[in-house]
Amino acid sequence: MLRQYELVEIVKSYDEHADEDMLNKAYVFAMKKHGSQLRASGDPYYSHPVEVAGILTQFKLDGDSIIAGLLHDTVEDTDASIEEIEENFGADVAAIVDGVTKLAMIEQKSMHSKQAENFRKLLLAMSEDIRVLLIKLADRLHNMRTLHFLKKPEKRARIAKETIDIYAPLAERIGIQEIKTELEGLAFAELHKDAYDSIVARLSFLREQGSTIVPDIISELQKDMEEQGVKAEITGREKSPYSIWRKMQKKNATFEQLADIMAFRICVDNVGDCYQALGIIHSKYHMIPRRFKDYISTPKPNGYKSLHTGVIGPAKTRVEIQIRTFEMHEIGEKGVAAHWAYKQGGSDSSNGQSFRWLRELLEILENASNPEEFLENTKLEMYNDQVFCFTPMGDLINLPINSTPVDFAYAVHSSVGDKCVGAKINGEIRPLRTLLHNGDQVEILTSKAQTPSEEWDRFVVTGKAKAAIRRYVRSNKREQFIKLGEQIATRTFKNEGYKYSDKSLVSILSKFDCENVEDLLAKLGEGLVSGTELLRTVYPGSKPSTLRKVVGSIKNASFTNKSKKKDSVKIKGLIPGMAIHYAGCCHPLPGDRIVGIVTTGKGVTVHTIDCGVLERFTDEPERWLDISWGDEEQTICTGRLKIILNNETGALAELSNLIAKHEGNITNLNISNRTLNFFELLVDVEVLNLKHLTNIIAALRASSFVASVERSSQ
Repeated sequence: MLRQYELVEIVKSYDEHADEDMLNKAYVFAMKKHGSQLRASGDPYYSHPVEVAGILTQFKLDGDSIIAGLLHDTVEDTDASIEEIEENFGADVAAIVDGVTKLAMIEQKSMHSKQAENFRKLLLAMSEDIRVLLIKLADRLHNMRTLHFLKKPEKRARIAKETIDIYAPLAERIGIQEIKTELEGLAFAELHKDAYDSIVARLSFLREQGSTIVPDIISELQKDMEEQGVKAEITGREKSPYSIWRKMQKKNATFEQLADIMAFRICVDNVGDCYQALGIIHSKYHMIPRRFKDYISTPKPNGYKSLHTGVIGPAKTRVEIQIRTFEMHEIGEKGVAAHWAYKQGGSDSSNGQSFRWLRELLEILENASNPEEFLENTKLEMYNDQVFCFTPMGDLINLPINSTPVDFAYAVHSSVGDKCVGAKINGEIRPLRTLLHNGDQVEILTSKAQTPSEEWDRFVVTGKAKAAIRRYVRSNKREQFIKLGEQIATRTFKNEGYKYSDKSLVSILSKFDCENVEDLLAKLGEGLVSGTELLRTVYPGSKPSTLRKVVGSIKNASFTNKSKKKDSVKIKGLIPGMAIHYAGCCHPLPGDRIVGIVTTGKGVTVHTIDCGVLERFTDEPERWLDISWGDEEQTICTGRLKIILNNETGALAELSNLIAKHEGNITNLNISNRTLNFFELLVDVEVLNLKHLTNIIAALRASSFVASVERSSQ
């Protein structure tokens, strides 16, 4: 543990303007406040904040940061208050300590949701001042170094998992490679001890066996640079056990199959020398295809710059070489801390908003419905290999690998993503689910009438895109459920001779755990509350008697349905897939006699009146809903046809042409059986209504290629 005078001397060695008295005062304050508290290791508790401050000095942080590091646990673990911190050390230090202070234990349903909530709060705190994150990382690093003192294996595993999932990626995002690598190594050793020990043993063996290879390669590369007049410093570095393990997992390869366990770094004075050194390497050694990356012209989001290449180097050894300036190396290892502005009184670094990735995480936070969803989307945003694409104006957009034009659109701006209808990739119109590649130029086509599609959530990969799409879908589903719930309530009350009004529900809101009438109607539309249950709660003396009559009349074949039943719930205007779902068993179309089955948590599933599935619900009359198609213009629906087609040349072409001629669109075609003379097909066709499908069937029956066609209920 650093002694008081040692800590002060270290800070003064790189920041002569640091307030020595304040540093001493903070050291003593922390020691007195923590008093006789002990850590799991048996050491005095104040040793922890002192070690955290020591880690921060390695990155030459300003005096306020070191003081905040010394005090970061005093508010939660002692009787100190934020007001006391502010009074003794100033508002700036107090604000940092307030952001870093371990978050109070929150009553949550699960440890996972508690972790998500804590991370959400950390993000908000560090968005105000990035020093909060730097101190939090130092705090986590020291806790990981002493993790082995905790007795409970499950607690050690939970902390290690949280570290590798959240804190190591955050360290990488602000470019602090040293902390990121050590956090990953410590967590890996805890979570996968056998794999860690095995890799460490193999690395040790390689060092012994190849003790002269690394110096020989460095010597050869140094000679190459000197011969061409390039002043360079060359070092060899070993990949960390965790990065080796991840690569083995990703490539499904053995340790022996990895070619870049050893990498060599060439540091030079300026950018021109970087490219000259690269030319020297490539002119003398064979380059390995697809191993060259230029992070100088296209830096990583955390500011990392370097040239990476793989070659068959000296002694015919396959090696990875990184070429960078000394300044790039400093930033590559220490990230944002390497060009810190506080000690000069600057403000650029103090504003977390200057980091684009942090702004995007804040947008995800605004769009997420709960902490768990936020944590999921944040992990997507932080764990990614990069692909670099360009706007038509030449602006660079960094995206995760496997990104699509929709991800690109949301990366440009949320409003561009919401209105995206198409994309041109390298001048050609391509589908929205097309995967983007390095160097693609992407132009997003937009329309004011467009809204995010729930389908997009299935193929987008960025957390920002997923959060925005889910927010829109959530909002629209709620509106749909409210509208449907109001119709169900109105119909239920009317069937029993009561008049429905919103006022009648106000007095029963608490019984359904709702804050307002809209919440209750949304639950009703979603199927979480039944219309009968609602009626009985409003009018406790009522005994609904029409349920089975309704089921009987709905199922009665003589019951007339002209698509406009007076007392039925109108489903037109309710978006399919939101509050209502068209059953895949019978594919109902406007014009069919239909019935609704309330599905808990999903709203209403629409079936045709003769669907065989309805028999399952005969004993659950409360789930049946009398519904009908509305009067508005019909939406596009899917009808399914069973077709027996002659096995002749041109038959399938004739089939598709006839359907297209009658303005139908084939969305799926399946050959269920094939003989010498016939094909048996199931064809899904997009149509407007039953009449539209009937016209298509009539046209197909008139074709000489079609043996038979009928509507299918499969």
